Amino acid sequence: MGSAAPDRWDHNIHHHRLVLGAVPDGCARALDVGCGEGLLARELAASAGHVTALDRHEPTLALGRRSDPDAAVSYVLGDVLAHPFVPGSFDLVASIAALHHVDAAAGLERLRELLRPGGTLVVVGLARARSPVDLAWAVAGAVGDRVLRRTRTYHEHSAPIVWPPPETYGAMRRLARRTLPGVRFRRHLLWRYSLTWIKPPAGD
Repeated sequence: MGSAAPDRWDHNIHHHRLVLGAVPDGCARALDVGCGEGLLARELAASAGHVTALDRHEPTLALGRRSDPDAAVSYVLGDVLAHPFVPGSFDLVASIAALHHVDAAAGLERLRELLRPGGTLVVVGLARARSPVDLAWAVAGAVGDRVLRRTRTYHEHSAPIVWPPPETYGAMRRLARRTLPGVRFRRHLLWRYSLTWIKPPAGD
């Protein structure tokens, strides 16, 4: 699937493919948490019946609305921990570079709650390097970043930045496995990890 903004690239856009490749068949309702300017949400609109894009930073959300003249996405101002979404109402819940803006445990529990049984959760997140393995990944990421920037135009996004992330990679792996049994945790080159999880059917 092509990008909704092929002339834009950054470390988050680079990982959109992880979400787009995990959209479940027959996805009727998708939620993009921490949507920023709505690039991922507008890509999701090509394969989901209805996409809600949630962010708590109004100026950035306004950019998304202006970039969507066809109103393909519903843009909502709010905090995922407090907004009154109905539990179990989304077939896909996605979040890129947003989980570290809230308490990670509360955030994962809320994302799990919003997902319907059988639905798919995809999180691409940032964490803090601590171990020698983390350092090796960071060095590899710096090399990969330098190579990729030679062939792409880097997009400076307008969303607020939280740095450093409060949780380490190890802590996020342990938290994800406790909160989302059977989750797939992966490390990625450009200072990111991903979580992919399918919510068990009701009663399991």
